[in-house]
Amino acid sequence: MTDTAAHPRLPFWKLAPETYRANLALNTAAARGLGDPGLAHLVVLRASQINRCAFCVDMHAKEAREAGERPERLDLLVAWEEAGDLYTDRERAALALTEAVTVLTEGFVPDEVYERAAAHFSETELAHLIAVIIAINNWNRFNVTARVPPGGMS
Repeated sequence: MTDTAAHPRLPFWKLAPETYRANLALNTAAARGLGDPGLAHLVVLRASQINRCAFCVDMHAKEAREAGERPERLDLLVAWEEAGDLYTDRERAALALTEAVTVLTEGFVPDEVYERAAAHFSETELAHLIAVIIAINNWNRFNVTARVPPGGMS
């Protein structure tokens, strides 16, 4: 284990600003099209937990709290499947899709996971939900690879 808290190993946002801006644009468009900021907070936080992106977990947990998300929902997000009715069916469908798209362990998103999400979202909403998941996975991969610490993009 290495000490990653001091400085990022690569300031990608400075070295590839056009890539940084493109990801910001994707993130903004996807979230706007989803139309449910509370759901977006849960999705990006859950993907960031899976990807072990400390920078994004820190940032998105703070944003969710500031937006009024209840602490117990944030605390139990890592175990959402076992959290009873703390999350709506729609949120659980989105979280299952988030995990499937983020992990891709079998190289695909299982039909039952996709169909579960499709039952709760219009096609347009589903397209934007998938875009939100893809955007946060981009951010996670940038930040984990660059070792960006919590609070640290200087």
